[in-house]
Amino acid sequence: MGYKTTDDLMQHLRDSGIDIEGSTQKQQLINTGYFHGYKGYRFFRNAQRRLPFVSYNEIYATIQYDSDLKSLIYGKMMYIETAVKNIALESILINANSESIQDMYDKAVSSYNNAPVSATTEQKKKMQQCKLNLQNTIQSSLVYAYKKNNTKITRFYNNVGYSDVPVWALFEIMTMGEFGYLLSCLKYDVRDYISRRLGINVSCDTNRELIYKYIYTLKDLRNAVAHNAVVFDTRFRNIDPDGAMKKCLQIDIGLPYINFKTIGDYIILMCYYMKLLKVPDIENKEFISEFEKITKKYKDAVNSNVAATVIHPDLAARMNILKNFL
Repeated sequence: MGYKTTDDLMQHLRDSGIDIEGSTQKQQLINTGYFHGYKGYRFFRNAQRRLPFVSYNEIYATIQYDSDLKSLIYGKMMYIETAVKNIALESILINANSESIQDMYDKAVSSYNNAPVSATTEQKKKMQQCKLNLQNTIQSSLVYAYKKNNTKITRFYNNVGYSDVPVWALFEIMTMGEFGYLLSCLKYDVRDYISRRLGINVSCDTNRELIYKYIYTLKDLRNAVAHNAVVFDTRFRNIDPDGAMKKCLQIDIGLPYINFKTIGDYIILMCYYMKLLKVPDIENKEFISEFEKITKKYKDAVNSNVAATVIHPDLAARMNILKNFL
């Protein structure tokens, strides 16, 4: 089976009802790629929901919108990840009264031995399994960092004056997913301490699970942005929000609903975290305004049928609620 040249691909697009002509659009197709670009952006969330494009300009505008979203989100997401890690780290150090990873396991992580009195045998076993999984994950991270000659870790192992890697150095190499898993393994009182330090509405969070469930939610977006995957249609979404995740944001922000099926909901969660982290309201509002600006630019660049699929009809109202919350 032969391959298609760029001219062949342009003809294939025209045969599919998409207007594409000239050297400028040919270069755009080359730069964005037929397979990464057109095939990656021709549908909304899943292959069954094809976007009704009529021109290559609309496809290119969609790729550009996605790129603009990633540029907007990246810096704020890194800020949130770093800040929440630092708050959790300090909380763990305080509760373990030590910077030793072993002390963290013994004093801050749930296990069979420190389970609540009310826990069943099966619940105790589950806690112990999670602790063992966590230890395995952390050990694998340290092994990988050492193998890659990551100086944040090798400085401890390659120095006879040090005994072991401290918790704070471990946090430097943890992925957001690993961080979320660590939070999920912490004892209830430690999760409660971190939740209150952050300012999460614990009245909605009986089991103190929001600190890791929201991190898992943000992690999906963070990884999509970091790996240049498609984000505009939230196809990266891996989690269905439970009652507590919905209720907290609905009560605190004043939203009628939340489901993380649109990129706007992820913007809302990021702003919620930045509010908790005491980011100035003006900075948050500038972030929202930039999101609205690039979304309007996209809406103006595509036909109404495409816009109606990509941009949720109540997006503007939700952004206004968010701004009022700030």
